[in-house]
Amino acid sequence: MEYKCINTVIKGTGSYIPEYKIENKEYVTSKFFEKDQSLIKGTGEEIVSKFKDITGIAERRWVKSHQTCSEIATRAAKQAIDSAEIDKETIDHIIVATNFGDVIEGTIQTDLLPSLAARVKHSLGIVNPSCVAYDLIFGCPGWVQGVIQANSFIKTGLANRVLVIGAETLSRVVDIYDRDTMIFSDGAGAAIIEGVKSNQKFGILASATVTHTKDEAYYLYLGQSNKPGSDPNIRYIKMHGRKIYEYSLSNVPKAIKSAVDKSGVPIEKIKKIIIHQANEKMDEAIVKRFFRLYGIGVNVDEVMPMNIHELGNSSVATVPTLYDMILNDQIKKHHINRGDIIIFASVGAGMSINAIVYQQ
Repeated sequence: MEYKCINTVIKGTGSYIPEYKIENKEYVTSKFFEKDQSLIKGTGEEIVSKFKDITGIAERRWVKSHQTCSEIATRAAKQAIDSAEIDKETIDHIIVATNFGDVIEGTIQTDLLPSLAARVKHSLGIVNPSCVAYDLIFGCPGWVQGVIQANSFIKTGLANRVLVIGAETLSRVVDIYDRDTMIFSDGAGAAIIEGVKSNQKFGILASATVTHTKDEAYYLYLGQSNKPGSDPNIRYIKMHGRKIYEYSLSNVPKAIKSAVDKSGVPIEKIKKIIIHQANEKMDEAIVKRFFRLYGIGVNVDEVMPMNIHELGNSSVATVPTLYDMILNDQIKKHHINRGDIIIFASVGAGMSINAIVYQQ
């Protein structure tokens, strides 16, 4: 029988949420400084309360001292393989989206040699040499971009089954004297992406990706600690929060609209927007502006599930972990059913934005 199309579908998912929980109250006694190394005024309670009001983050998860990014990536991958009920030796590509690789506790040196994907393949015990493993450095949108790449491989016949993982241990690269340290967390999410022949179209319906670098390239960067007298040669993750916020509100809605318009799906059929968990207020504003581009309003609480309140911002891991949690009924009042149209979207370092329109 001859089929009309090859659809790219998510066959199985998995995630790893670290056990070590850090609540906001643990930062009340912290001393924070601005980038110019001047002391941030106000009581600890005031600083933490303002942070919570803006980001929505009440707690975050960090890995334990013995854990690495590649280890938690492997944990999420095993879950995805089990969920998909496949033979791991049939995986054609392993794509691991990350930013810093393995960072050993007590150091600040990123380690991407060998690649995390190679380490994951090794840990999974995959022997097949035709299973190609590589890392994808694309900021927070890395996992979504990995899925877009997997779709391209499948549609062009270069692969039929791809394991895409987003994993990060940002707790190893934060500056404890920078209040932005309260944003970042650790985690890993994975999915088996597979080609399915059919006479009907479903799975990935369309995607869009943009990168702006003229003025935006260094909105996220590695820089010196905010602590006065700190060593300029030791660098931590830094960001220009206000610039990222403004950039995202201006550009993310348009990028999502580009993907939706390509898909031909009426805006009214969008059931969920699974967006990078960066900042609650920012994400809410993005989703409202996106629907406004079509001249309609939206109940954000219904269409935009979130896990940032308990898990913080784990960069490349936020989208796949949130998706996996919804599928496993771990996000209250949010469910995804067969046939539902959902959107995956993310924004991050570079600056880059991407979006996928997907039919479950």
